Amino acid sequence: MPVPRLPFVFLSLFPAVAVHADGTALDRLAVYAGTWQGRYEHFATPYSKAGRDTTLLHNDCWRAHRFYACEQLVDGKPVALVVFLPAAAPDRYITDAIPADGGHPNSGTLVVAGDRWVFPWQFQDHGRTVHARVVNIFHGRDRIDYRQEYSLDQVHWTPMAAGEEVRRP
Repeated sequence: MPVPRLPFVFLSLFPAVAVHADGTALDRLAVYAGTWQGRYEHFATPYSKAGRDTTLLHNDCWRAHRFYACEQLVDGKPVALVVFLPAAAPDRYITDAIPADGGHPNSGTLVVAGDRWVFPWQFQDHGRTVHARVVNIFHGRDRIDYRQEYSLDQVHWTPMAAGEEVRRP
């Protein structure tokens, strides 16, 4: 059974930018804006097919008082409007994605731990809960290592995809 595909692209575009003393946690997301070239390898698992992939992601982003939002275009086509809202817990965000094709909106979470940004979710497979996540590891402002993986116990993680994203001018 293929893993339910995220209706928006959670690429590793969130370097660890210092949060301002006034608590504007949304400011750290500003680096998300811009254009990114992604190169990925997908692995054969029960939830993914083997292959290679490249994408050009463009995030047209803006910040409001309590929200940070990005319209995402993949290879020039609108994919989703993703909205971020700081959660009650530090270094956590609520995410809501509205697909450009009118599909059902999807809510999620972003957890930030330094240069490691994680988008976790879960799904059901024949009555068992499968945990999945996208993990982004930042190397400065312009390069990100990307992983997508799943686990049945949240201890042992199996990679479904790995790659790199690089900011383009």
